[in-house]
Amino acid sequence: MGKRSTVCKFPVARIKKIMQADEDVGKVAAATPVAVCKALELFMENIMEEAVKEARSKGSKKVTAYHLKRTVHRNETFDFLKEIVSKVADPTETTTEGDTRGGKRRKTSNTVGKATVGPSGSTSASGGASTAGDEGDDDDDDDD
Repeated sequence: MGKRSTVCKFPVARIKKIMQADEDVGKVAAATPVAVCKALELFMENIMEEAVKEARSKGSKKVTAYHLKRTVHRNETFDFLKEIVSKVADPTETTTEGDTRGGKRRKTSNTVGKATVGPSGSTSASGGASTAGDEGDDDDDDDD
């Protein structure tokens, strides 16, 4: 199993389990969940690249759920996601387009769960940013 873990960035066993949850699906060849995993990886890359472009066009340094929503609405490839993203609220007038603060979490500078857009266009998930009341100074060791 060591070789497969380097091939896929998503859990192959879970993908297989989801596939087999459909009563019409019988046996699943070992290579099938791996292929689906790779397709999922490529899809995620594509949608995130487009969301990064959307975030940059709005002057934002973070990709938010709203940027994903705008990406889905502007790109025909992602039409099948429109019903899902319609549940994402549009930003309020108090949050400007270039504002990097997270809407309702304005009290703290914690940015857990947000992706940061790097200068090269790459995205990175942020761990936990320290606030003034935090006791620990080591922000690189946070696993949360």
